[in-house]
Amino acid sequence: MTYGFALFPGQGAQHPGMGKEVYDASAAARDVFACASDVAGLDVAKLCFEGSMEELSRTVNSQIAIFTHSMAVLAALKEAGVSFQACAGFSLGEYTALAASGIVSLADGVKIVRKRGQVMQQAADSMDSGMAAILGLDDAVVEEACAKVTSGIVRPVNYNCPGQLVIAGERAALNDAIELCKAAGARRALPLAVSGAFHTPLLKDAAAELREFLKDFTFNQSSVPVYSNLDGQLLDTSDMPAHLEQHMMSPVRWKTLMANGMAAGLTTGCEIGPGKTLTGFAKKIDKALTVLPVETMENVESAAK
Repeated sequence: MTYGFALFPGQGAQHPGMGKEVYDASAAARDVFACASDVAGLDVAKLCFEGSMEELSRTVNSQIAIFTHSMAVLAALKEAGVSFQACAGFSLGEYTALAASGIVSLADGVKIVRKRGQVMQQAADSMDSGMAAILGLDDAVVEEACAKVTSGIVRPVNYNCPGQLVIAGERAALNDAIELCKAAGARRALPLAVSGAFHTPLLKDAAAELREFLKDFTFNQSSVPVYSNLDGQLLDTSDMPAHLEQHMMSPVRWKTLMANGMAAGLTTGCEIGPGKTLTGFAKKIDKALTVLPVETMENVESAAK
């Protein structure tokens, strides 16, 4: 079975017990967990299967857990004969897409994601900041609200789907932007289960540290096209350290990415890993998009039919 998109979730999709079912059922999935644990110097299976929600929600843990779970499910899908025409991932998920498409090896993907989680955790711990999803407003209204805030840095960061835009920033500025959005008629403002103002300039130092770390890695040509968060276009792999530095500080253009994929004929996909967030976005972006959430072995078997 061939699908258009392999889609990989980002931070916030983590949950206790994640990956246990596919680990028990698939040798290929177990191999991925074994590699991740060996390379990261951490029992990733124990973290995923036994970690509390509080533990899993720490950036340093959630990133390696989600990446490993997603790559394990992908391995089980491949084992079942499922293939994809293109890859894309949401925020952290773009790193999974890099490994899924062969731009980096699984082992290098583990090293890079582990480092990314560490530097982003350090950044989050150094400031009082957060993220919130604003529901029910046009993007331009949310952008205007953020631009009006004078109490600190707050930015629109995740362009998820029509009527849903995530903002992030320093706590006081974030709260002020939320109040402005509510005054403008926002249906809801939901705090996200992440620990920092990700995809904003507040991550500048962390992004620079990651870029320095990446300079010794080998980045290959992809086996399938990869669509990037930065502009929704096909990924340019000519300078990946610079790309991934910018990626950490820049908005996720998910609506644009999915629209460009559809324009190229990619109207089906699987959300590979924990949760159903991207499946939900797809339904709101375009009713012609069909995305299946694939988290368990039962999901794998359904996707292979």
